[in-house]
Amino acid sequence: MTEGVPDPALVVLIGASGSGKSTWAAARYRTQEIVSSDDLRGIVGSGRHDLDASADAFRLVEQIVAARVARGLATVVDTLGLEPERRRSWLAVARAAGLPAVAVVFDTPTELCKSRNAERDRPVPAGVLTGQLKRTREVVGEVAGEGWDLVSTVSTTPAVPTALDQPGRVEQPHPTTVGDVVLQVSRFPWGEDPTGWLKDIALAADAAGFAGLALMDHLIQIPQVDRAWEPIPEPFTTLGMLAGLDTDLRLGTLCTPVTFRAAGIIAKTVATLDVLTNGRAFVGLGAGWFEREHQAFGLPFPAPKQRLADVEQAIETMRALWASGTKAYAGSRVNLPETTSYPRPVGQPQIIVGGNGERSLKIAAQLADACNLPTSAAFEQKLEIFERHRGDREVAVTVLDLPVVGHDRDDTWERVERLRGRTAAASYARQHHAATAVETRERYERLFDRGVSTVFVGLADLNDAEDVYALAPVTGRR
Repeated sequence: MTEGVPDPALVVLIGASGSGKSTWAAARYRTQEIVSSDDLRGIVGSGRHDLDASADAFRLVEQIVAARVARGLATVVDTLGLEPERRRSWLAVARAAGLPAVAVVFDTPTELCKSRNAERDRPVPAGVLTGQLKRTREVVGEVAGEGWDLVSTVSTTPAVPTALDQPGRVEQPHPTTVGDVVLQVSRFPWGEDPTGWLKDIALAADAAGFAGLALMDHLIQIPQVDRAWEPIPEPFTTLGMLAGLDTDLRLGTLCTPVTFRAAGIIAKTVATLDVLTNGRAFVGLGAGWFEREHQAFGLPFPAPKQRLADVEQAIETMRALWASGTKAYAGSRVNLPETTSYPRPVGQPQIIVGGNGERSLKIAAQLADACNLPTSAAFEQKLEIFERHRGDREVAVTVLDLPVVGHDRDDTWERVERLRGRTAAASYARQHHAATAVETRERYERLFDRGVSTVFVGLADLNDAEDVYALAPVTGRR
């Protein structure tokens, strides 16, 4: 099949007995995602080949397909698929649920089907199989006009790997340097050894091919990540410790609220980190949004308009204090009697502005070095707004991605079930781009093709260094 197979989707398999439908499905989907009429005969009848139980089995097929598709879950219908009425019924169910519908026709040589059939404990009668093979050839023309989102043919020739991962498959993407992948750490289950845990995570990130490591900057752990009483360390102190490790990682925050520290202090802190890392520091800036942490720490929390003005002022202050010399600075937003700030950064640390609103995107486009966007459904819309404000100015695009990444399809969905809380599984999987590491890298390649320079990837279930090593295929460097 092509790499454009939607997932999740309703996938209807079409082919004669012995054409390889069940084997194909089992190699690509979880057992729970496959609705097999043979298996259901075995449940409601005396066995998988109990034809007397067919009517009951197909009633269950229809009920299960309707229930799964209504929930937006990947559903594979493993029957002969030769009856147009049933196909139209399944197609209508998919349309009603807004789920893509895919027909997969199995073009298996007649002799191979007969050979496989002969090896079965209960072979299909020769005359019946001949009829199925003839009907399959007729179906090829029928499905083309039925309105499927994708009609694909599977032959006996080994297929190119698809976007639907095969459990247990070991695959590495081709190395590429088109874009960078940076590990964003937002939760810290470090137990009794905070320093050891942090070192292990950073060293694993470097070994796995990550270009950098970013820390979230909050005073209280945010509800989207963990419970309020879980640890959330001050990021620049932590990055200073990580700067002493023997790595090539870029180090910085994503994102630092300008409400936490005066602009000049941010400039001084980032410059120091840049010196300690020999030019590997960056800083994400934002207006802040979590009012609770400001109240708890006695910090002012101005109105959004003022906070965004503070972001503009912070960027100008930082650039003034990082420039050469000690002369006075008079700018459009900032006036400084002197710019004596040593050590100067080794280079010019990248300033990344995060935000979704029109003004945040405009600030990023006109003042920052990069704009950070979420990989949500609104990505293209936000990118279009940013590009309009950017004009001819060279400003990079980065994204924050919070995926669910599994070893294979089964592991991916186990993680979805564990993490989703009260959110419907299909919705959570869609929002968090649930996929294997190889599939995730393929998605990042498409983002790089769209002009993204860096993907910041954060895991909701990051626990230890092994979780970081498992992401090596995502980086495209190992």
